[in-house]
Amino acid sequence: MSHSIPERLTSYIDGAYLPARANAHCLPVINPATAGVIAQLQEADAREVDQAVQAAARSFAAGSWRALPLQARAEVFRRICELTQAHADELCRLECIDLGIPISQARGMVTARVIRNFSFYADHLSQGAERAVRQDDLYQRYVHRDPVGVCGLISPWNAPLMLATSKIAPALAFGNSCVIKTSEYTPLALHRFMSLLSEAGVPPGVVNLVNGRGEVTGAALVAHEAVALVSFTGGGAAGRQIAAAAGAGLKKCDLELGGKSACIVTDSADLEAAVDGALLGIFGNSGQMCFAGSRLLLQRSIADDFLERFVARAGAIRVGDPLDPATEMGPLAYEAHLERVMDYCRPVPGEGVSVLAGGQRRDDLPGYFMNPTVLLADHADVRACQEEIFGPVATVLRYDCFEEALAIANRSRYGLAGYLWSQRLDETMAAAQGLRTGALMVNSPMVFDLRMPFGGAGESGVGREGIESLHNFYSEEKAVAIALRAVPMPLRLGAGAAA
Repeated sequence: MSHSIPERLTSYIDGAYLPARANAHCLPVINPATAGVIAQLQEADAREVDQAVQAAARSFAAGSWRALPLQARAEVFRRICELTQAHADELCRLECIDLGIPISQARGMVTARVIRNFSFYADHLSQGAERAVRQDDLYQRYVHRDPVGVCGLISPWNAPLMLATSKIAPALAFGNSCVIKTSEYTPLALHRFMSLLSEAGVPPGVVNLVNGRGEVTGAALVAHEAVALVSFTGGGAAGRQIAAAAGAGLKKCDLELGGKSACIVTDSADLEAAVDGALLGIFGNSGQMCFAGSRLLLQRSIADDFLERFVARAGAIRVGDPLDPATEMGPLAYEAHLERVMDYCRPVPGEGVSVLAGGQRRDDLPGYFMNPTVLLADHADVRACQEEIFGPVATVLRYDCFEEALAIANRSRYGLAGYLWSQRLDETMAAAQGLRTGALMVNSPMVFDLRMPFGGAGESGVGREGIESLHNFYSEEKAVAIALRAVPMPLRLGAGAAA
């Protein structure tokens, strides 16, 4: 059953949505397809953040979640999957309304990923085991894990529900309580999802939601003394501030930041597949993806052929209402972001950039729409090749030899992902060993496997998301040694005086 969108969205604390506060600061939630106001978001101030953290701390101390047997946690996770599936249409519609992702793509990019997040950890809880060793007849040793405590989770606006649950699921799987802050631009789906978590059996106070801007709500959450760790996905400037604040409190900190990923196409590539993959990699979700293949590196001998196909297909992408099943690309998420992206589509004379396709705002549509854009760069140091645009803008560079392609790809302060379209084993192995990235896709668009690490080098972040990394991040290892018989003491201090 579908729920209506409340006029005012409030925090979800201790298993309930808070009532509206008089004189609270509110932020408009805008539909990017119409530029109309959907609702008002009540910003959580430091006092409200403290209320959420205290609720999480109480639930953790009481053991309402961390003390549950692993099988009981897994059953709750499976119930979350069932409820997500039952409410998939509603959740996808909410994500379309405030993000602008096309409804035709939302199921695969939103609810399918949410279900995978929780089902993966349900399986892990029933199958995971810790290390135990016995090397002699004196000790039995094993590793015991404790949950960290209260986790501060901050997720971005470009994939609100998907990326929020990619943090909530492991935090809960390993016994923690948490407070999550999503973006003030795209709060709708996660706001609704909170009640589904409670319906599935997550006890009150275990997952709490606070709303607001990073400099207000996020800063209060990171600085709170009862928050044991911080997981952040977002921009580099905010990531630096969060890392500094978390470091001051000696908190664990995981940062998944930006990217300027290269998509290398060689003369041995299947060009039809490469065009399909490159289009998806930069124009999916309007290019608002940290792992977007935003730099197209084309071997000179095939560049013209590739560009002819790529530009024609980019121009044929259906841009429009995200709720229309025929739409292939929706609006950008908010107006200031659209203006920022459009600035890259107005190259300065002499800069070394020309517009091959697109570059215009769609004035025939009422919201924050633009055409898919292709830029051609003379060299790798132009602004459009070095800065993360985070929109539907592909920047093209030509290269001669494969070593040059690797050098251009590495000429970036980012290192999140890389894409290679090649049929040659030597090129594949050279890219695997030579590209400074956290992930490499060969003859494939981005794919995720929660068993594998995901994260970046350089300014793309610190830490990895993947089962092994997240197990260590969201829990603390304790080495236990049990003496199996009387252990000879190396020294008996004070024994002589006692005699």
